Amino acid sequence: RGKGSLQEMPSTFSIHLCYFYILLNPADNESLSEDSRLQSPEMTDKALLVVSECPPLGLESLKVKDTQLRASSYKRRGLGPHRGRLNIQSGIEDGDIYDGAWCAQYRDKKQWLEVDARRLTRFTGVILQGRNSIWSWDIVHTYKVQFSNDTLVWKPCMNGTEEAIFEGNQDAETPVLALFNTSTVARYIRINPQSWYQNGTKGHICLRAEVFGCALSDPNSIYPWQTEPTESKDKLDFRHHNYKEMRKLMKSVQEECPDITRIYSIGKSYMGLKLYVMEISDNPGKHELGEPEFRYVAGMHGNEVLGRELLLNLMQYICQEYKRGDQRIVHLVKETRIHLLPSMNPDGYEMAFKKGSELAGWSLGRYSYEGIDMNHNFADLNSVMWTAIELETDRSKLINHYFPIPEQYTTEEAFVASETRAVISWMQNIPFVLGANLHGGELVVTYPYDMTRDWAPREHTPTADESFFRWLAVVYASTNQVMSNHDRRPCHNKDFLRYNNIINGADWHNVPGSMNDFSYLHTNCFEVTVELSCDKFPHASELPIEWENNRESLLTYMEQVHRGIKGVVRDKDTGAGIADAVIKVDDINHHIRSVADGDYWRLLNPGEYRVTATAEGYFPSSRTCQVMYDHYPTICDFRLTKMPKERLKELLMKGGKLPKDLQLRLRQLRMRKGKDGKQ
Repeated sequence: RGKGSLQEMPSTFSIHLCYFYILLNPADNESLSEDSRLQSPEMTDKALLVVSECPPLGLESLKVKDTQLRASSYKRRGLGPHRGRLNIQSGIEDGDIYDGAWCAQYRDKKQWLEVDARRLTRFTGVILQGRNSIWSWDIVHTYKVQFSNDTLVWKPCMNGTEEAIFEGNQDAETPVLALFNTSTVARYIRINPQSWYQNGTKGHICLRAEVFGCALSDPNSIYPWQTEPTESKDKLDFRHHNYKEMRKLMKSVQEECPDITRIYSIGKSYMGLKLYVMEISDNPGKHELGEPEFRYVAGMHGNEVLGRELLLNLMQYICQEYKRGDQRIVHLVKETRIHLLPSMNPDGYEMAFKKGSELAGWSLGRYSYEGIDMNHNFADLNSVMWTAIELETDRSKLINHYFPIPEQYTTEEAFVASETRAVISWMQNIPFVLGANLHGGELVVTYPYDMTRDWAPREHTPTADESFFRWLAVVYASTNQVMSNHDRRPCHNKDFLRYNNIINGADWHNVPGSMNDFSYLHTNCFEVTVELSCDKFPHASELPIEWENNRESLLTYMEQVHRGIKGVVRDKDTGAGIADAVIKVDDINHHIRSVADGDYWRLLNPGEYRVTATAEGYFPSSRTCQVMYDHYPTICDFRLTKMPKERLKELLMKGGKLPKDLQLRLRQLRMRKGKDGKQ
């Protein structure tokens, strides 16, 4: 035991050390010989650094392909070796092709799961999990590890003169880490269960795993995968940032580009951490007439961390490219007011961060500190809308936008996270036009509605803007390098390739109280959810490639804020902007409203539309607007004429003289009223 090294690790880590045969000549299995030297105390301390020294091979992230996994046996296809991946999630049906682990057909100590690293690798550790299932309880309690270069001759991991036996799991979900005190070099590694949970005839050998190892350089580089890129050409800070590091990075970006950036806070988490936003604009801190507002939100679930890092990368990238004079970025910054919220749930993130990327499991840090799932925590305006539709007999009285928040939701006693309240206030204060909510754990883009109408488990539930939402989803998915790869395998238990990597949220699963639905029904903002990766908490070594996978998607999606029509609704006489004017598009039963200065933005696909602007006290005005395929919106301004009564009230309040047209109009009204009275 090293100098207190185990005490220095977080209490949630399970550490097992192994003395085993070390590979002296990796080209020949017969050169494996026992290292008889006793390890010095310092070796234990070094072993604890292995996780950061050598990354995971990528069972969880799917970097390890299905063809690289073999097993001694398996019960059926849905429990094959390709399912033995850390954190893989099972389907609802027990017995389908998407089960939650590799499970051996036989229950004896000769069963094994084998990983082919496809090149010589310095193996340093293993993580084990039990089977993910709502119907079965299957875990491995202890196991052995063996190594080989040719799958014919296997050498065991040793503990002195005996084969090392590692502790496995006591429950199905907690990842348990075993670090090898001395690394070994080989191509293949096997996990060989020795004991498992047995409940009569019900207990089976089932496990999910991740393997740590450093690939050795091969001067021949004869295989394609040996030349796959692992870095990004962009010089960005590719690592995981805790709260203090995130704040420091955002400050450094602001200092590097002070003319186009501003940092502000929209509120605090339950534990008092500020919800920081980076604003990027050529005029930070001010809404400019006609300039649309865009937002990205990440980290709603604190353990889904890739979105957080991508937004930190994005703010660095925009700053660097703006200074370099990249015309695409310069145009984006000058024509758009961008808001980036990298961490909506900083409390949850800190919990997951302390465990680490492979040891946080599937759900630690997902919820707020109070245990609230923020993806279900926004006001359920869908039910308000659908109930009104069912009860109201006069269809003209129904509203289809700007639904008010129910009073019971706004009380202090309501079970609403402080983070959710802060984001709602943010939505109400800034006239966002478009946004996206970045999640992790899958590879798909979902669009509203997220909630089914009759509380069905899943059912396609479209909005009035279904076609545009589908376009938004396709824009991100088709430009994402992983989603657009038709050779990729499904992440967990649903093959989204069949849907071109987009799906109506409610058609996947029912999510009442989602931010997307709330945004659509309470504000002008259209929003989708992007599930960025199979792995919720990718290892830091995978961040450069994840940036490459998503960079074009992030930029192209932002540019969609300039699709459709935009304009200013003004008073015909004074030229002043009219706030809260309703913009109606024929045949689309969802309106939006103008903001404080009278400007508005209506996202639409290319086509010809009949658009009407109405405002209280004004005559409505209609015009035809043609939306082209260009990357800029069609300008459709409106000048509304005040109704006579409203003009009269305004003039009398100001003590002014009535203009001739208004005098004539009032005289005509009096004469008509007199004739009606005589009749």
